[in-house]
Formats: sequence, structure tokens, C-alpha cells
Amino acid sequence: MAGKIDARIAELGLQLPPAAAPAANYIPYVVTGNLVFVSGQITFRDGALAYLGKVGGDLTVDDGYQAARLCALNLIAQVKEACGGDLDRVVRVVKLGGFVNCTADFTDHPKVINGASDLIAEVFGDAGRHARFAVGAPSLPLGVATEVDGIFEIA
Repeated sequence: MAGKIDARIAELGLQLPPAAAPAANYIPYVVTGNLVFVSGQITFRDGALAYLGKVGGDLTVDDGYQAARLCALNLIAQVKEACGGDLDRVVRVVKLGGFVNCTADFTDHPKVINGASDLIAEVFGDAGRHARFAVGAPSLPLGVATEVDGIFEIA
């Protein structure tokens, strides 16, 4: 039987991807005490990269927003793995960190990373309200538009 959070994901018309394997010498998440630290997630969808390029150049703010939303979906998949498949163990989303691959003159980083924050709030409700940072970068791994990491409190 699906839990409350899984039911909410389905209600939103979303499907969690499989948790992605790490692309380098790190692990996708660390559980210590009641916290899960999830490594940065990029824009993998159906085994392929999506949203390649720079926001403010090749990509619009809305493209970046959708890219960050996809990163958040991948974050949730990692948290589900860390929780042994039970997302109802998430007590609180503590913090998200968002990176935007953007042009040097781009300044709407918060609007882009809202894609991740909005999805987290839609899925987890009040427990999804979190601290956050949103910064620009001259490039991101594999040329993706966004990367988002997170810290989650679990029961």
C-alpha cells in the first residue's frame, strides 16, 4: 500500500524515476542520525539529460524552472531510497541548495530554483518548507542547466 507522500506524488501526476547512480567518486546520499544529505541531482529524465545550456542564453527562466523541478524529482527519488522506500519517514525538508548554469549577467537565480522549492512544497506540504540558497555558475556538470542538493530530516 502506498504511503501518504507516494499518494500525493501520484495525485500530482508525477512519477518518481529510479534513484540515479553516482557519476563520480561519491555516494548519492548519506544518512547520519536523523538527517539525509542528498548529493546534487541534475536533470536526468528517462535515462537521458534534459535542459542543457545556459539560463539567460540558450534557455529561458521557465526552462530553468522546469529543470530545477526535475532536479527536485530526482532528489525525492534519492530520499525514497535512503528511507527504504517509505517517504512518509520524511519529517522535514531542511535545506535545498540550487545551482544555475547561467550567463554572467543573469540575476533571476531564485526564480529558477523556485522550480525545486515549489515541487518540494507541493509534495511534502508544510514539512516541505525549507531554507535554501540559489546561485549562478559559469558551468555545471555535463552542461545541465541546474543542479540541486538537499538535506532532509527523517524519522
